[in-house]
Amino acid sequence: MSSMSKKPSFHHALLTFVTIISVIGIGLFHLQTSLHSLMLICLIIAGSSALRLGYNYKEIQQAMNNGINNALSAIYIFILIGVVIAAFIESGTLATLVYYGISFIDPTFFLPTGLILCSLMSLATGTSWGTVGTAGVVLMSIGGCMGLPLPLIAGMVISGACFGDKMSPVSDTTNLSAMSSKTSLYAHIKSMTYTTGPVYLICLAIFTWLGMEYSTNSMPTEHLHTLMTTLEHHFSLSLVSLMPLLVMVVLSIRQVAAEVTMIAAAGTAVLLALLLQGADISTVLGSLFNGGSVQTGVEQLDSLLSRGGISSMMETLSLSLMALALGGILDSFGFLRVLITSVVRRIKRRASLVTTTIIAVFFGNLTMGEAYMSIILGGQLFGDSYDARQIDRSVMSRSLEEGATLTTVLIPWTTGGAFFAATLGVPVLDYIPWALLNWLNPLVSIVFAYLGIALFRCRDSKDDTLASQIEVK
Repeated sequence: MSSMSKKPSFHHALLTFVTIISVIGIGLFHLQTSLHSLMLICLIIAGSSALRLGYNYKEIQQAMNNGINNALSAIYIFILIGVVIAAFIESGTLATLVYYGISFIDPTFFLPTGLILCSLMSLATGTSWGTVGTAGVVLMSIGGCMGLPLPLIAGMVISGACFGDKMSPVSDTTNLSAMSSKTSLYAHIKSMTYTTGPVYLICLAIFTWLGMEYSTNSMPTEHLHTLMTTLEHHFSLSLVSLMPLLVMVVLSIRQVAAEVTMIAAAGTAVLLALLLQGADISTVLGSLFNGGSVQTGVEQLDSLLSRGGISSMMETLSLSLMALALGGILDSFGFLRVLITSVVRRIKRRASLVTTTIIAVFFGNLTMGEAYMSIILGGQLFGDSYDARQIDRSVMSRSLEEGATLTTVLIPWTTGGAFFAATLGVPVLDYIPWALLNWLNPLVSIVFAYLGIALFRCRDSKDDTLASQIEVK
């Protein structure tokens, strides 16, 4: 670190943060320009702010590298999801799921059924990304064939996947939130049930009502029959075709690494494409990069079966890399830390502390590009304040999860938002209104805090001395 370098002042950090948010906001919503270009400008702004503090280029570059290194596993998954989708298309796995989905799922109950399915899958596997990349893609295909709006289906998939991920004891963010807050995993999950449980029931009721409303607008039976007949003509449809999905689910439940699970599923799918579907090996291998190459002559199916591949994830991956590099600068040089610390000192009420925690980690997502750093930073900055006010740490872990894990998919340039948009084929701004759980849960948690609901006190009074130093209203 340079001898002349220093931490930013509150006003310096605030000016940097406001400038970055303004550039993104104006460029995205007013100018409607490329988000990649905006992120490049934000990188220049953040780097220039670090230079003014006395840091040199090599230190700034290292900070950017650190930001990317923290999310390397997510980058690998970006690439492999594209491979899995393409392999599932070539093997007939996706076609088989769509075929049976059209046959057996009633459009009236498609949305609530899909919500529960995604919830259970994420709960079992601990990954919303894996659920969205598999069950989510299938549900988007089936729902689209039934005539339901794609943003609505995407919102349902994301709500279910994020609920299961958030509540799963094998989820990385669930464990990270508990560890960062220094509370037990199951105390953390129990605390979340008080706010997330009611919100989930509300979402289930809303999606059930929406399903009934849209069922009258679903595609006619004749059109659905045409889609099924076309699928039968171009694929060998059988339960054997579902083997790649079974491999993925079993390995996920057994807690095999996500990358290994995806490679095994994709490998199984490639074998089925060659042996069951009679595909040419050069075509199959080419599709792993370029995406599915099945042409049926039915426009709706062709768009469904021409997806995936490594190339389809490159735009999303490049955006995420830039966002992570930006987050590395803002985190390493203390810009966000200075802002949060200054705000925490002024907090008096317990409910205000919960609100500030949720909002702070949300803004951490905005600037750092992913939830992991926001959760870790939040745990470091807010822990003493919760102890001082005699609030149980499980309330803090719950607030970190609701402010960081759930909101990352609502921001286009985060790893979560970029990944879900690319995988489901629906822009973030289009599915936001329907990702009900993701924005309702933080709001309900804030309301509950001011009503005194689920605002648990510490189990002992060992922090009385610390609490007496702060006025609690």
